[in-house]
Amino acid sequence: MFKSIRFKFLFLLFFCIGKIGFVQVHAQIKISAIEITGNKKTRDYIVKRELPYKVGDLLSKNELDSLSIVAQQQLFNTALFLETNVSSELLDSTAVKIKIQLKERWYFFPLPYFRWVDRNFNQWWNEQNRSLDRVNYGVNFRQANATGNNDKLTVGYITGYTHQAIVRYQMPFIDKQLKYGMGLGWAQFNQKEVNYATLGNKQVFLRTENVIREGYRGNANLTYRPNLFERHALQVGFGKESISDTAFAIAPNFLPNHKKSFSYIDLNWSYSKVRFDYNAYPTKGASTEIALSQRFSKESNLSAIQFRQIVAHPITPNKFILAESLTIGRTMQQSNYSDRKLMGYGLMQMNGLDYYVVDGNAATLFKAAIHQRIGSYTVENPLTKKFLPSVKYTFWIKAFTQLGYVYSQEKNKANPLANSLLRTAGIGVDLISIYDFVLNVEYSINQLGDKGLYLHGGINF
Repeated sequence: MFKSIRFKFLFLLFFCIGKIGFVQVHAQIKISAIEITGNKKTRDYIVKRELPYKVGDLLSKNELDSLSIVAQQQLFNTALFLETNVSSELLDSTAVKIKIQLKERWYFFPLPYFRWVDRNFNQWWNEQNRSLDRVNYGVNFRQANATGNNDKLTVGYITGYTHQAIVRYQMPFIDKQLKYGMGLGWAQFNQKEVNYATLGNKQVFLRTENVIREGYRGNANLTYRPNLFERHALQVGFGKESISDTAFAIAPNFLPNHKKSFSYIDLNWSYSKVRFDYNAYPTKGASTEIALSQRFSKESNLSAIQFRQIVAHPITPNKFILAESLTIGRTMQQSNYSDRKLMGYGLMQMNGLDYYVVDGNAATLFKAAIHQRIGSYTVENPLTKKFLPSVKYTFWIKAFTQLGYVYSQEKNKANPLANSLLRTAGIGVDLISIYDFVLNVEYSINQLGDKGLYLHGGINF
């Protein structure tokens, strides 16, 4: 009898303790205030736009902790801040204050511009023998966060291989609800060398003493951001491009209309949903991107679609798997060299095939890699201790494999890698640092048996 009473008492005791714990975990806490410090230039409402909660919201303790992690990641991914810290202070049993501590980046960069014109550093360094004739140089004035609204202004004049003048301005929000934005851009260029053909899946160039190619492009865009992670963009562009008599005589099908001059108007729509812990080097999260494009021009219309997905799946806190797929398809009114560039250009790159290009009408790419963090170290900065007292470097090692395929309607012996499975694999080391600096050092092999060490990456200002 006493055993029965004791059992019932213990059961009742454990039940009450569990009930109290459940109530504590799921009790609703009200966000009474949001305190922001360190944003000397960035406006408060731009910071609050990145938060997954607002003043007045009722959340459980678990929900608050989880959303504060998202808030910290979102703020850092704006590329406005060197450091972000989001914490909460309990005011009483039912109210909490969110405390956001920020350290802003440098926003104005009058940068000397020096960059190779080839598709990647490896091609310029090895195949083009580090030729200074194949670099662009000049100055770019980049003003990020120009008015404190996360707006970006770029004014640049570039000379060298390509003479180019650039003006761009992007305002992320133009309405009180902070959902709509707009941007304008203008670029004008001329050059004395042009990649006019592909032979053996490698670019062939024509160089003259006079301007061989010139053109301009203007565009205006409207953006829509309904929530933290999704974005839509609609862009209208127009432009003109022309080539010299010499270039036309050698490559009459270079421009889309098979003439010496080409004018066009295009309409582009894109959608993206990005939710990463760190956009520059994601270790957790996923993204989806879709882009549709339609070019209007007499006898040279072009329709294009692009679909891209990335997934970063953590295995342990120091190990993750990264997978990426990318597909591009194009239909053109008449075949031409400029519109058939696919593998080896833009996002359609395979590590280990850096020296090759593959032309076609459609292409698909799949990448998979496993990453392991091997450590990090911090270096004291003797130059600007007040603003940037130290710089942190983080190292990851990885093993990767990549598959690709380019479909070409034209069967061309000069383009033998088209309509065949492309394969590469390798190992590498990634270095991550401030201002979204990512440097990839990779040793790769491809299906042709080529082996080599390759460098990729850069810095995002």
